[in-house]
Amino acid sequence: MMIHFEGEVRFPLPLSEVAEKLSDAGYLARSLTEAEIISATPEKAVWRMKPKLSFLTGTQTTEMTRSDHRPDEAVSFTLTTRSIGASSTVVAHLRFAADPQGTDVFWSADITEVSGLLKMVPSGLLEGAARKIIEDVWEAVRRHLLPTSAP
Repeated sequence: MMIHFEGEVRFPLPLSEVAEKLSDAGYLARSLTEAEIISATPEKAVWRMKPKLSFLTGTQTTEMTRSDHRPDEAVSFTLTTRSIGASSTVVAHLRFAADPQGTDVFWSADITEVSGLLKMVPSGLLEGAARKIIEDVWEAVRRHLLPTSAP
């Protein structure tokens, strides 16, 4: 199974600042206000949180590992999430570009593997839930990166 997502986000900050922070796995993990951070470094972050999927219960543990880091240009992450009876792997890519108003972040993410209970979820339902999670994560990152901005 592979489900693909992509989009663009703009931040009114210099490219070097945005690229540095969004290439840091620990920084991104700390953006998630509901996460219990287990470890957080620029190369790898591990956290626990309640799943935002109505068909999963308990807590899930996510490990985010940075790869293919090209400072001020691009970064990739592999996210492996495990919960009781289910797991998933997502590969995400971010590309940074200077813009007159700040920095554009072009992103893509692919759900490359699901197992357990997630295999029984219809792909349309899984895709819809993932889209909502992606929106929530970008909003959390925006609040963390721009703490003085209004919601």
